[in-house]
Amino acid sequence: MDRLAAPALAHNRRMDRYERINALHRIFKAARRPVTVARLMDELGCSRATVYRDIAFLRDGLMAPIVGEGEGAGFRYDPDESERFELPGLWLSSEELYGLLAAQQLLTRSGGGFLSEALAPLQERIEKLLADQAEGDAFPVERVRVIASRPRRLDEQAFRAVASAVLGRRQLSFDYRARSTDAQTRRTVSPQRITHYRDNWYLDAWDHDREGLRSFAVDRIGGARVLDEAARDIDKPRLDEHLAASYGIFSGAPKGWAKILFSAKAARWVADEHWHSQQQGRFLPDGRYELKVPYSVPRELLMDVLHYGADAEIVEPPALREQARAHLALALGNYER
Repeated sequence: MDRLAAPALAHNRRMDRYERINALHRIFKAARRPVTVARLMDELGCSRATVYRDIAFLRDGLMAPIVGEGEGAGFRYDPDESERFELPGLWLSSEELYGLLAAQQLLTRSGGGFLSEALAPLQERIEKLLADQAEGDAFPVERVRVIASRPRRLDEQAFRAVASAVLGRRQLSFDYRARSTDAQTRRTVSPQRITHYRDNWYLDAWDHDREGLRSFAVDRIGGARVLDEAARDIDKPRLDEHLAASYGIFSGAPKGWAKILFSAKAARWVADEHWHSQQQGRFLPDGRYELKVPYSVPRELLMDVLHYGADAEIVEPPALREQARAHLALALGNYER
């Protein structure tokens, strides 16, 4: 019999499900022949029913390439797929659990509209994963709160048109009122994807008039109309290069790098924060923290830096530093009357 990678369980201690799934994965990874249910029961220290439940979850919930015909024949990973398959990190980490709960509550709050109907299979999948996490019982969603932070009001008709165009791969025409200038323009776009960011919805699209990729706040869209023309598809690498290359939702190609210094007090928070996939950070000898991020449109970056008040200072580039100084001077002026 093969020597299995998972160590034998000390039978005076009950494995929790996370440990069993990881142990089961290691066993199947190491096995060159099918592993019987009896052997799995011994290795995992659990009942036959639990072994079958865990195998079903590993196969159906985590898409593991398990093959086998039951206790006599045993189970193993498909030899052609075993090398490629890995568990998705911690199979349900705190971040993944938050993502599932946020998605579940987001779909629930949609109130049965177009997006809720289109994504109903996703909601069923989420609820199944949550039930699997709770050992088959209903997951106590009411015990976990996911609080929205400053969501903006949406025109449901506009949102429905945007979602329809994204999912139906049709061009979209709409009026767009820019938040910064309040100027209104008529746009014709090829929707690429709809993004939920900081509790608000955005449309990533190819703007046909401006011949470039743009992001639009859905709450600023009005008079939306789905057109008959098929949407132009932009490949994912190009989308990511343009829309994820710089800081924030309205990114675009980076125009420069911002260097920000945070006080020693704020450093304890900032050092653990994810601002951008390409960020560079380091502690200075005096306890302060230096953060560098690429940016294109400065307003969102400025908003986040100014959130730290006196504990943050933009050092470079000079133009961005001057913009921050001007914002602070205007804010101070409100208190000098």
